[in-house]
Parts: sequence; structure tokens; C-alpha cells
Amino acid sequence: MASAKGGKSRKLKQGQRPVLYSRPPLERMMEIHESVKRSNFPNATTLATKLEVSTKTIHRDIQFMRDRWGLPIEFDAAYNGFRYTHPVESFPMLQINEGELFALLIADKALQNYRGTVFEKRLSSAFRKIADSLPDAVNIHLNEWDSALSFRHTGESEVEVGIFDKVCQAAAKRRQLQILYRKPNQKPEERVVDPYQLANINNEWYLYAFDHKRADIRCFVPARIIDITTTGKTFDRPDSFSLDQYLSDSFGVYKGDESYNICVRFSKAVAPFIKEKNWHPTQEIKDLDNGSIELYLQLSHLSDIQRWILSWGSNAVALSPKELVDSIQREAQGIVDN
Repeated sequence: MASAKGGKSRKLKQGQRPVLYSRPPLERMMEIHESVKRSNFPNATTLATKLEVSTKTIHRDIQFMRDRWGLPIEFDAAYNGFRYTHPVESFPMLQINEGELFALLIADKALQNYRGTVFEKRLSSAFRKIADSLPDAVNIHLNEWDSALSFRHTGESEVEVGIFDKVCQAAAKRRQLQILYRKPNQKPEERVVDPYQLANINNEWYLYAFDHKRADIRCFVPARIIDITTTGKTFDRPDSFSLDQYLSDSFGVYKGDESYNICVRFSKAVAPFIKEKNWHPTQEIKDLDNGSIELYLQLSHLSDIQRWILSWGSNAVALSPKELVDSIQREAQGIVDN
């Protein structure tokens, strides 16, 4: 007797019942759909024989297609088989509502965040497969909304695709790496690292890894990796490691070993913009009589917050700690002098 498993046949001992290796349910239902759509009027017996399952399985599949997917399938006694009561153009592999469709469109637009990475082609291919499985009416709405939404980024880093792919694979499979890394204005340096996690922070990619030279976790920029090889060793990522916890006292990318109580005063002109966002879990905002505000944070590193304060120009004034006030004054003076 022929078996659906691998298309091979095997002999049965006398009295032994055949074992049916059924196809995946989705594949079965697609075949049922195609047979009904071609007006072949298949019945449960012919379908069960063709798909090598029981008639009960066929009836369950058809009930699912009718009740869950809304396919207009019914049994026609005159033809002793199933038919569609009205034309069905496509097989509804994916059921999606309007809110989910809009989220899908956002995901498609967000693909530009991954331009130049190994994810670009893979995500684009996956999205096309999903879009192709949508009913025609849904595809029309998707096209109508396409011009209503966009993403735009400036100053994107250029990451070599091959290097990025190796970093991803190593982080996922816990493979130790040897990298040739070049910081800005410095000579390249070899480092052996255990890649814990890749993170996209503010549309930039960062690698958080255990640096064997520093004997601590460090942040690396994939775009600065010149060469990369695996050492042949694997590593165990600590169960206690969580990037969210690791950066809980950071304002952006970098974590420090200190503890700073930050206070920044913002003018009335920009106060509404500061208040409409949650900048950090520790933030507290104090309203002042003249319409300005003071923002309080607790951080372990000053470089990220310093750049952010400077981006607000004269509308932001650092009040504490002294280290932050002094560094911003030096930076502002340097801008004037140059």
C-alpha cells in the first residue's frame, strides 16, 4: 500500500491495518479548496483516498474551512460532492482585520531600519509572502494606505552585511568571536568577545558582549568591526543577564559605574516637548512658576545625557551634578572658540 510519507510503499503483514501518514492540515485544506474550486465535486471518500486520511478528517477540515474561514462550501446531493455556492478567487490562508493590516503596513515601512543588514531581504521576502496570501480586497486597502505612512531617518550607519550576519549568528548560537575593532581616531585592536545581544537603540545597532580583555561587558558598534572570525569556542550567556536591566540606569547606549543625580532646567518654549515623552524610568518633572520645568534623572553615565542637553541649545541648562555642568560649559565654549 502506498504511503504519503516520502511517497514510499511498504508491505503489510497479514491482518495488519495500514497506517496513514496525513499531510499537514493547511496543505490538506489547500488541496480540498483547489479540487472544489475546479468544480470537480469531490466527496469525503474521494478526498480521503487522495489525501490518505479518514473521511472524518475530511469532514473536520471542511467544517473548519466553512466556519473559521467563511468559505461558501456545501454538499451538493445532485453531484454527490462538495461545491462553492459562489466564486472564491483566493485561498484565505491569513485572516486579518483592519487594525492588524495597518500594523502590517507599519512593519513593512519599518523595514528601512534594516536596510543594509542581513535582515533586509529576509524580511522583505516574508512580507511579500504574507501580502500575497491576503484576499484581493485586503491587498487593495494595503496599497491605498501605502502613501499615507512613511519612515525617515538620517545619519544611518553603514554596516557590512557579511560581518553583521556573522555577529547575528554568533549571538544566536553563542559562539565566541575574535574581532578587529577600530574606535574613532584610534588604531584597530583585536578583541575576543562573547556576543550576548544585538540591540537597535534609536535606529542604530549595538553589540553588547563580554570582552575578555576588559573582563567585563562592553558595547561595540558593528559598523566599526573591520574583520571577524569565530574562535571555535562556545560560551554560556549568564541567566542573570538582561539588557533592559543592564541599561536601566543609562540614558542611551552606555553604562557607567557611577551614580549621578541629574537636574536640567528647560525653558517655557520647550517644556511641552519634554513633558510629552517618557525619557527615562527614573524621571521626575517639576513645574516652575514661569512656565519652565526641571527634569530630574538618576544615571550612571554622563556622555549620552550631555549630548542630549546640548541638542536643546539655550533652552536647556544643566544644574547638577557639577561634573555635567562643567563638561557642558567646556563643550559650549569649544563651540564658540572654534
